[in-house]
Amino acid sequence: MAFILCLVMVVPAMSGTEPVRVGIAWQRSADNYDRIIHSIVAAGGEPVILEQLRPAGWDYDGKNISSAYLGEHGILQQPWADQVKRDTWHGSNAEKALQGVQAVVFLGGGDVCPTLFATPQTWHGMEAEGDHDATRDVSEYLTMAYCLDHDIPVLGLCRGMQLLGVVSGAPLIQDLPTYYTCLGKTDHYVHRSNYDYEGNRHYSPHDVVVTNRRSLLWSIVHTDTIHGAPSWHHQAVGDVTGTPLRVTGVAEHDGITVIEAIERPDKRWVLGVQYHPETAVRKHLHHEDDEARFMSLNEGLAYFRALIQAAKAQ
Repeated sequence: MAFILCLVMVVPAMSGTEPVRVGIAWQRSADNYDRIIHSIVAAGGEPVILEQLRPAGWDYDGKNISSAYLGEHGILQQPWADQVKRDTWHGSNAEKALQGVQAVVFLGGGDVCPTLFATPQTWHGMEAEGDHDATRDVSEYLTMAYCLDHDIPVLGLCRGMQLLGVVSGAPLIQDLPTYYTCLGKTDHYVHRSNYDYEGNRHYSPHDVVVTNRRSLLWSIVHTDTIHGAPSWHHQAVGDVTGTPLRVTGVAEHDGITVIEAIERPDKRWVLGVQYHPETAVRKHLHHEDDEARFMSLNEGLAYFRALIQAAKAQ
């Protein structure tokens, strides 16, 4: 926490006012906050790591939901998932946790429990992709629902976009390589690199087509095609039909369109992108060897500056 306070102290004053307090949705490891903290600070905001949200009356073992709530592979059992979807943030500690926060960023990470989908799905069945964290899913579901109900500006990144889709009622494609196979296509690792000779994966840069010039996304990027979007995902929002979501960005490869940006036009400022502008920020700030393959520092920071500006405008 001392590290965060040090960063906050160097934020410049903005027109004689306090910097916008940007909440970062809770997750387990503080190490995962680094890129987002740097992006928020560089954009002129004050990062605030949110506390974990918990439904009223649920049992926890320390930070973790009791194993009694979980099924195979750590997935939230359906009755408890249904309760989360029904009650959302009501009765939880959401009001206390988000007090004074003016905007919220939701980060990347593992798969969302398929029991939380509006129409639940069975697990995709791949052990290598079975990194479910029901404790985080519940906390973030409540956080997202609270933000939407209270019209708090939201930026969802990768998993954060998928979570926005799930809370808004959209289905997810649980595994893009499997989806490609079902359509008679081959996954060429456009959305996440294949393993290298050392067994590591890397961010994959690709283009994103902006589909609507009257969108939040267009107001940030001012271009029909975003180049060098840092991508690392194997899931995606599948469809927005019948939801309040609007698709504003896509990626097209081998004749297959994958949704890359969604918005909630019924809210003041809610944007989800399937890629990682915060990764581009980190690569350029740290002058990493492959920085030239990705969007520029200013292009990455533009997402956070727009979020902060939306929060200031309220």
